[in-house]
Amino acid sequence: MLPCLTCQVLLQPDDHGTMGGVQVLRVTRQGPDAVHFVSSGLEEGQEVLLKVDWERRFDHMQQHSAQHLITALADALFGYKTTSWELGRQRSSIELDTARVKSGEAEALETAANEKIRSRVPVNVRLLSLDDPEVEKVRSRGLPVDHAGPIRIIDIEGVDANMCCGTHVSNLSHLQAIKVLGMEKGKKNKTNLVFIAGNRVLKYAERSYNTEKSLISLLKTGPEEHVQAVDKLQKNIKRLQKTNLVLLRDMAVLIARNFKSKPDQGNFFTLHYKDGDNEFMNIIANEIGFEDTVIFLTVGEETGEGMFLLAGPSSVVDSLGPRVMELLHGKGAGKNGRFQGKASCLAKRVEVEALLQEHSHQMKAQEE
Repeated sequence: MLPCLTCQVLLQPDDHGTMGGVQVLRVTRQGPDAVHFVSSGLEEGQEVLLKVDWERRFDHMQQHSAQHLITALADALFGYKTTSWELGRQRSSIELDTARVKSGEAEALETAANEKIRSRVPVNVRLLSLDDPEVEKVRSRGLPVDHAGPIRIIDIEGVDANMCCGTHVSNLSHLQAIKVLGMEKGKKNKTNLVFIAGNRVLKYAERSYNTEKSLISLLKTGPEEHVQAVDKLQKNIKRLQKTNLVLLRDMAVLIARNFKSKPDQGNFFTLHYKDGDNEFMNIIANEIGFEDTVIFLTVGEETGEGMFLLAGPSSVVDSLGPRVMELLHGKGAGKNGRFQGKASCLAKRVEVEALLQEHSHQMKAQEE
């Protein structure tokens, strides 16, 4: 039988597994008792076999023991106290009681931690009574108000003794390696040290290597040139975007002037241009003029999302704008002869064109 599922520890996730073949979804602590939440009921008094999700358990053991080690070394080497920590799903963080960590200290801390791992330092568990004088000698953030039973001490030989009821490795060599990913600004006058340990380091290396291979294939350069290659690409993209914007504006002016030059231009103009934007549509509307002309423009995916602009005499826009927005399943607002917004279904633009075309014919007939 594997060890019993442990109680949930502050800042360490609970164990998962099975109880008599039934999935254990969550474990919480109530005083000295571990309360297990299971996916289906079990018969009271039934003897069951408990199985721990070992991959999850061992990962938590590695991260938690790594935190103890880093916390102890940060204090011993630089006087940085740990005020809290978080065991995350992909990475963990330790909150250090310092506004900043000096250059080189993170690397020195990582080196010292990995030296302890290579030295195969034992990690022992001791149980002490509450009145034992040894209790005063260990690092602690205090006991829970509902604490019951002996005090549990995690002792990394010659490095640290800390009051803790979490799960830990029995030897630092089981941590395999520790990688300090960096320092992040924390709460006021605090710094968060971000780290991974054990199998997470191997998974991190595998992900990084796979990313590196993909970048080699895409950028056609070696890893040492990736940053330079991406920087060059970004600058090229910005330059092309700027050129494209200029061309797009010029195109809008030409489209408008071409419409106005037609002798039979009529009083209705419509256009869809996939790669346009709001400014593109407004330039066309301004160049054509919409005091006497109804203009309907759209940009974006032909049958998907995009933007629209309805411009024309205020009476027409105020009357038909809400209906156009409804047909396009969009959101928008109108004023001063313009109604524009976002559309979630440009496929309906054909119906909008038919509606506006019919209204334009009616306007022309009234004028005649």
